[in-house]
Amino acid sequence: MKLSNAVAFSLVSLPGAMAWGGLGHVTTGYIASHFVSNSTEAYLKQLLGSREPDYMAKVASWADSIRYTKWGRFTSTFHFIDAHDNPPESCNVDFERDCKGTGCVITALANYTEQSLDPSLPPWRRAQAAKFVIHFVGDLHQPLHNEDASKGGNGIHVKWNGRDFNLHHVWDSSIAEKWLGRGKPYPLAEKWSRDLIDEINDGIYTEEKDTWLVDLDFSDPIETALAWSRECNKLVCKYVFPEGPEAIVGQELSGEYYENAAPILQKQVARAGYRMAAWLDLIVDEYKKRDASFTGKRPTDDYDEPIDELVEEMEDYFGEL
Repeated sequence: MKLSNAVAFSLVSLPGAMAWGGLGHVTTGYIASHFVSNSTEAYLKQLLGSREPDYMAKVASWADSIRYTKWGRFTSTFHFIDAHDNPPESCNVDFERDCKGTGCVITALANYTEQSLDPSLPPWRRAQAAKFVIHFVGDLHQPLHNEDASKGGNGIHVKWNGRDFNLHHVWDSSIAEKWLGRGKPYPLAEKWSRDLIDEINDGIYTEEKDTWLVDLDFSDPIETALAWSRECNKLVCKYVFPEGPEAIVGQELSGEYYENAAPILQKQVARAGYRMAAWLDLIVDEYKKRDASFTGKRPTDDYDEPIDELVEEMEDYFGEL
């Protein structure tokens, strides 16, 4: 069966599901779009096929929307790394120990960064890679995407305003929703991003924002992602499981726990957006250099490839890195 133009285009432009992405991911997209250079903005708008201000925000959750599809299921382990540590006594991430053989968020960021830089790939493939990069930078900043305990909190049942939820959902959605109040996700995320941009430029994050880029080494995406993951994982001991995973089971978290966690989550969203902008600037600068010296056949958006072969190609490409 051949992949039609319409189906192939949907793989690039399918709107994202709303979860941590609904507020967290989308907000990081808005923040990053503010801080990228003018040349990066122009390049990404063309690549992503949008001239609107939300050109990054509207694709920030795309990777979540395809992970449960037949086509995208091979990406299911790319959104996290399972730190086999022992919170709250010990929080740490070990790449060799914790990254699954099928990949993790560390290798995924490295892989799709490299695909974003490859001038031999057609534009739709590079657009797809850019959307993965945008998403995985966000995932690296959610504490429970960097922790194995009870499957990243999915197996821990807690209370939120008297209702039953799992802990992962609380960190994905409940904390941000309470922090921001009721409303439609995109307007809420846009307002949140404006507030965080102000805090980065002339507020509580101004003096520390430069330190957020200290571990950024574009020549080594694995080590960069690992540094960000380890930083985020440390929050698990202090804020996610301050008394351990067992102690939090069944607890009501919308009071004091929320008061301690909300500022931490907000800072992680700000960090993710700021780092995302810096990473994307480096991608675009390097891609332009590689494209200028590229001597191979110029790729086009050719969708006449069988879907099974396309998936195998993507899986093989990932395995090579």
